[in-house]
Amino acid sequence: MKITWLGHSGFRIEIEEAVLLVDPWLSGNPMFPIERRDEAIAGATHILLTHGHGDHSGDAVAIASELGLPIVGIYDLVTWLQSRDGLDGIGFNKGGTVTLDGARVTMVHATHSSSIMGEAGPVYTGTESGYMIAGEGHVIYVSGDTDIMADMGWMGEYHRPDIGILAAGGHFTMDMKRAAFAARKYFDFRTVIPCHYRTFPLLEQSAEALRQSLPGVEVLEPEVLEPITI
Repeated sequence: MKITWLGHSGFRIEIEEAVLLVDPWLSGNPMFPIERRDEAIAGATHILLTHGHGDHSGDAVAIASELGLPIVGIYDLVTWLQSRDGLDGIGFNKGGTVTLDGARVTMVHATHSSSIMGEAGPVYTGTESGYMIAGEGHVIYVSGDTDIMADMGWMGEYHRPDIGILAAGGHFTMDMKRAAFAARKYFDFRTVIPCHYRTFPLLEQSAEALRQSLPGVEVLEPEVLEPITI
């Protein structure tokens, strides 16, 4: 399995036979070297979206159109993109599981907001979500943009993820200390990878507080386009 950060909340996850592009915001992402776009999307099989905000869905339509990929995510967002742009898609909802080239992807709750800017203002795109991605003997929890939730209690107990990809930049999501609290209280991670940080000065720039608060957990600060092999 390989997990590659694309900057902000974007990831390329190679698991089973799937190559998932999660929230691939590349154009305009100050952390992503746009000259390496082809490398980032090569061989992708699906685009997985946590919600509609532009810093998560911004490049989804362009990549899906270019490579002929399905967009996978909450029903409201996927069907809206299908009707607007004529794209292939797999729309489902919280509690549902889809199998993507051997990887089992279950949609779980998050607490945030979700919209895309339209000509007349924001367009509602269904509710925000996270994912449990199971394969190769691991379960990855992709939190999406969220704060701490009591729902994390049953999610951790039921799905038992060993890898957490946690939004932890603060201001729009949990910060490092809140993400660490959630990880300690609700999960038994072996590996934690922070995201939604370092992109802008407004967000946290270091995961040191997360690392210090999770003794015994491997906290990996990712570097853009440097694969993490698990």
